[in-house]
Amino acid sequence: MTETQAAASALLAANRRRRSIRRWIAIGTLPLTLFALFFVGKIVSMYALAHQSISAYVVDDYAGSETAARGLEFANWFEAFKAPFDIGTALAGAEELPAARAKLEESLALATGLEQCTVRINLALVIERQGDAAREDGDGEAAAVFYSEALTVSAETPEECSSDEAQEQSSDPDRDMQQTKEDTEDRLKQKQQEQEQQQPQQPEEEQQQHDPTPSEDKLDELKEKLEQGQEERDQQGQGDEPGGSGTDKPW
Repeated sequence: MTETQAAASALLAANRRRRSIRRWIAIGTLPLTLFALFFVGKIVSMYALAHQSISAYVVDDYAGSETAARGLEFANWFEAFKAPFDIGTALAGAEELPAARAKLEESLALATGLEQCTVRINLALVIERQGDAAREDGDGEAAAVFYSEALTVSAETPEECSSDEAQEQSSDPDRDMQQTKEDTEDRLKQKQQEQEQQQPQQPEEEQQQHDPTPSEDKLDELKEKLEQGQEERDQQGQGDEPGGSGTDKPW
């Protein structure tokens, strides 16, 4: 083999080694590449679906808003509280209050720090509307329970939710969270008082029936009846013939 042939053979061998190395590098980095592509796609789709959900909600397309928000549930690793929050808000708009409350409670369990602020406001409003619905159905007792639950949710809002930073993170920047919280609590307290005032009072006769201790007037009345009955029996006994039965008449 000539020197030229030897050099060409060495060059070919080196090229094969480089191609082999590049191939194994590509195979080894393929999972990282795919993950990076998935990560970027997830971020882009998350913002796109969130924007679509908000846009649909603004125009009262609650079904469309819910559909877009449910798309956020897939691989819900980033800001996990937002998917159930958006779904619950859309369901609330459609007046599906029990389902909306369940989703918002799920969101609250996933929220941390300032994330709780908006979730608590919407959850309290949904529970308040449950109370309004119960009141319209004539169930004042259930309405009072709902109002109490809503007031508790609002009252447990962290103090930092009144900060400017919390306001900047609000799902509705045009809504003052602190003012909304105060207005909600004032409204709930007023509704609670109204329900307490509207609770029917137990009639006096019914209270006496449930009261095991007879009143003094009742005792006097019963004593008078007993004495009158005894006088009637004495009179009847005087007129009966010997050997009569002497059975008392029921009174």
